Amino acid sequence: MKALCVGGAMIDTIAIIESSAIERMELLNAGTSFLLLEEGRKTEALEVSTHCGGGAINTAVALARLGVTCSVLIKLGADLRAEQILARLADEGISVSWVSRDSRAPTGASVHVSSHDRNAAVFTFRGANTLLAPPDLHDGAFEVDLVYIANLSNEAATCFPLIVEKAKRARALVAANPGLRQLHAHGDAFKETLPHLDILALNRREAEEVLILLDAPRSDESAPLTYPTNVRLPPLAECGLKHEGRRMSVRNFLRALMDRGVGSVVLTDGRDGAFAASGDRMIYCPAHEAEVAGTAGAGDAFASTFSAYLADGGDAEAAIRAATINAAGVLQHVDTQTGLMRRADLEKFLSSKKSIPNVIGWPL
Repeated sequence: MKALCVGGAMIDTIAIIESSAIERMELLNAGTSFLLLEEGRKTEALEVSTHCGGGAINTAVALARLGVTCSVLIKLGADLRAEQILARLADEGISVSWVSRDSRAPTGASVHVSSHDRNAAVFTFRGANTLLAPPDLHDGAFEVDLVYIANLSNEAATCFPLIVEKAKRARALVAANPGLRQLHAHGDAFKETLPHLDILALNRREAEEVLILLDAPRSDESAPLTYPTNVRLPPLAECGLKHEGRRMSVRNFLRALMDRGVGSVVLTDGRDGAFAASGDRMIYCPAHEAEVAGTAGAGDAFASTFSAYLADGGDAEAAIRAATINAAGVLQHVDTQTGLMRRADLEKFLSSKKSIPNVIGWPL
């Protein structure tokens, strides 16, 4: 199978801070927390390391390790960061035929500050990622089996409909994992592409943004999902999605997207597992237990693995199990790629039946 990954490329600098060295403030009603940095003071770090990241790079590495022949369509600056990313892609055997470089902006970069529960606060400089434009979208790049569209930054997000169009014209499967800013700023354009998306991957916050685009009713009454007594009811199953006064159950949300032409949908909620819909069936898979060193990249690992298994002819149940295990591997490392598994190792783990997540299903 051949795949093209479109999206961002970044150099990630990750600082690990001892919990006792940095304060954290939690807003319980809002469900959010903040790391507090003292102005004008140096804070000792346990470790500071530099890695390649970004949605397109993370997913390309994930797919390549799953045995997919992969290329990337990204925009880099004319700098040393770009050289580092190109070297990383070469190490993984990923084609750079469709990489373009632009001297108008440096290669994207981010700083992760990780402490307490290791869910890092991230400072992002998008740089050259924002300069991706229609002339960069060469037709030959789309002559693949799967086009995976990661988050597109700022102005580059205007290319999303054209990327989908070129992929469908080349008869490729289209998988999309749009970011929150992209959905908020370019929601109408995204909505128009729904009938052409074969796989759509969203996290809970992104799904709440999409909820507004679906012209959903302000209230949503539906029968609760029934769970075995030995399974903890995940919050999404109990409360559904809520945003700006609108509410919708998970089942109705997935059904609404399928009714609008999306082939398969996966909806992740971090440590509370993931839902997926494909055909006339909806499934839930709890998260796999992992000692969390960092959360960055776990969503990319999940969505790309799920997409790879479906594109390769697998069913949604096999895809969600594989995606859950691969994402758990990423959680055990501070960076976004070290924990990504090779296909043989992932299949061996899945066939061992050790601690494999139990998938529950319902009619959609």
